[in-house]
Amino acid sequence: MTQLLDKPLELKAPPSPAQRTAHRRALLEWIAIHSFGVAAALFFTLPFVFVFLTSLMSDSQALSRDLIPHTWEWGNYAEVFDTPGFLTWWKNTLVYAGLGTVLTVVSSIPVAYALAKFRFRGRNLALMLVISMMMLPPQVIVIPMYLFWAKQLDLSGTLWPLIIPMAFGDAFSIFLLRQFLTTIPDEYVDAARVDGCGDLRTLLRVVLPMAKPGVAAVALFQFFYAWNDYFGPQIYASENPGAWTLSYGLESFKGAHHTDWNLTMAATVLVMAPVILVFFFAQKAFVEGVTLTGVKG
Repeated sequence: MTQLLDKPLELKAPPSPAQRTAHRRALLEWIAIHSFGVAAALFFTLPFVFVFLTSLMSDSQALSRDLIPHTWEWGNYAEVFDTPGFLTWWKNTLVYAGLGTVLTVVSSIPVAYALAKFRFRGRNLALMLVISMMMLPPQVIVIPMYLFWAKQLDLSGTLWPLIIPMAFGDAFSIFLLRQFLTTIPDEYVDAARVDGCGDLRTLLRVVLPMAKPGVAAVALFQFFYAWNDYFGPQIYASENPGAWTLSYGLESFKGAHHTDWNLTMAATVLVMAPVILVFFFAQKAFVEGVTLTGVKG
């Protein structure tokens, strides 16, 4: 005890001016980065908050400058659901987005696998053709395609002209999957072939389980595209209200309720909610799939 008391205390040297400057700079950078992040989050979030709050206002308050509802009118959502045709638009959108996503993924995976793992003459040319199809605007071919589906096959007034082509692959989905599959080492494919697996079995048993993030990213991209598609239903289904989707039906709803902004905003929330929920629960796989796509080309 006496030895401990007799031992001189070691005082820590105060930080040097350079250390204080570095600490102050690091603190300022932390504040600046987080302030920018909060500002960006508010910039993207506030419009959704405004739409949601307006959807819960009364008719008269929705036309005022008030930002917070005086009374929370949850019945606006029930009134939107009771609108004739709204549930039909919802069903059509689910069929279009769900079936279209399944067909796109199933048809794009074999093509992407062949472009990523097979060695054959003309592979680079095939890849260039896929990329060139991505650069072709859909508006360029809309007239001949409409004449084919409407005049030759008599499918105007339905969503089938939009769903059936998805069974033949999508250029963007093929390219994105091909980029992801190139990140999978060829040794796994070679080992499966040595064990006697054919190309189809190798794809199903070896490659696809390792490519789940990429497949999820492609599926989400396609689902979001089909759910929000306005141009396609306007071209093919505008003449038949029974085939309208939510994106196209929302325009008609807004025209019928052009002064009832609370109901219009409630319908908008109901259209956006499924997409937001899907992305919220699948964002990990989505971000991982998109990130790993660019690792190796």
